[in-house]
Amino acid sequence: MKLSRPVSWFLLAFGVWSWVIWVTFIKNLWKDASGLAFDDAGDPTGYFWVHLLLAVTSFVLGTVVGGIGFRSLRVLRRTL
Repeated sequence: MKLSRPVSWFLLAFGVWSWVIWVTFIKNLWKDASGLAFDDAGDPTGYFWVHLLLAVTSFVLGTVVGGIGFRSLRVLRRTL
C-alpha cells in the first residue's frame, strides 16, 4: 500500500509533534511543585504514574506513526 505525499508528511509531523509535546510534559511533570506528581515525602503519586504511562504510550505510538510516515516518504522519493 502506498500513501500519498501529504499523508506521509502528516504522519511524520504527528510523530515529531507527539515527541515534542510529551517530552515537554514529562519535564514539567518531573519539576512539579504543586503536589500533584509527588507527595510531601517526595514519592510519586498516582497522578505521576498515570501520566507517565500516557507519555510512554504516546512515545511508542508517535514513533510508530512517524516511522510509517518516514518510510513512506523514502519510498515516494525513490519512485520519482
